[in-house]
Amino acid sequence: MTAKPVASDTAPPRPSAAPRRRPERSTATVVATSVTYAVLIAIAIVYIMPFLIQVATSFKTDPDATANPIALIPATWTTAAYQKLFGYSDFPTWFKNSAIVTIFVTLGRVFFDSLAGYALARLHFRGRGVVFAALIAVMAVPAVVLMIPKFLVLNQLGMYDSYAGMIVPLLTDAAGVFIMKGFFESIPQSVEEQARIDGAGTFRLFWSIVLPMARPALITIIILSFQGSWNELSHFIISTQDPALTTLTKGVAGLASGQLSKGNQYPIKLAAAAIMTIPVAVMFFIFQKRIMNTSEGAVKE
Repeated sequence: MTAKPVASDTAPPRPSAAPRRRPERSTATVVATSVTYAVLIAIAIVYIMPFLIQVATSFKTDPDATANPIALIPATWTTAAYQKLFGYSDFPTWFKNSAIVTIFVTLGRVFFDSLAGYALARLHFRGRGVVFAALIAVMAVPAVVLMIPKFLVLNQLGMYDSYAGMIVPLLTDAAGVFIMKGFFESIPQSVEEQARIDGAGTFRLFWSIVLPMARPALITIIILSFQGSWNELSHFIISTQDPALTTLTKGVAGLASGQLSKGNQYPIKLAAAAIMTIPVAVMFFIFQKRIMNTSEGAVKE
């Protein structure tokens, strides 16, 4: 008897699939893409170049900055502008005042804007539509129109030339309330029903349930409030005149108008401006990916 051939357990290897070829792009697509990138690079250079000139000029000497104001490489590197700024001017006092005002204003806006936004989004009270319409109307009013009324109110309340007069009027802003209201309305009310059944009050619902879910909007408010209060100028012009309460914006504006001495004084002016931009830039780059990222506040139904 002849033995039957034993079937192999292993299947014959399949032929390997041919690698997929990338679709060839047409010449028109390549040209359009190249032109788009070239335009974007040109726009980026236009925005970045002034900052590079500012930093480079801060390390120049006065004659070099006057002779070559837009050169990116100083002929002679020097830190004399920074030494003069910190050692022979009131720049440290300006920085301290701006830091104090910015911290308090940012914390106040985060709390009060979110509180007002939640009230407009969730609480049903008589006149809510009128309040929201007034809020929109305030956003449409130019800030310069309110300068004289602000001065009169601060002077009448005895808050002129004080930290209170610099901070209190900036603790809320219409844009922040508008942003928080819109974000709270995007959160389903079902997340509050269970806590309400368990006996949680309105403020407890706001503070413990809804506010943690509004982290993207809160980060947006933090960045906008920090930037707005740090760069504020018009309000500080009408709320203070004491040199001890001068902020960075007022101080740098004084330097730009030739406060220290005669001559251009480009290095010290741009050194002050460069230092002034650092906190806002750091704040933005840290939180830029979290600005209004609504996916973080998503709720599974």
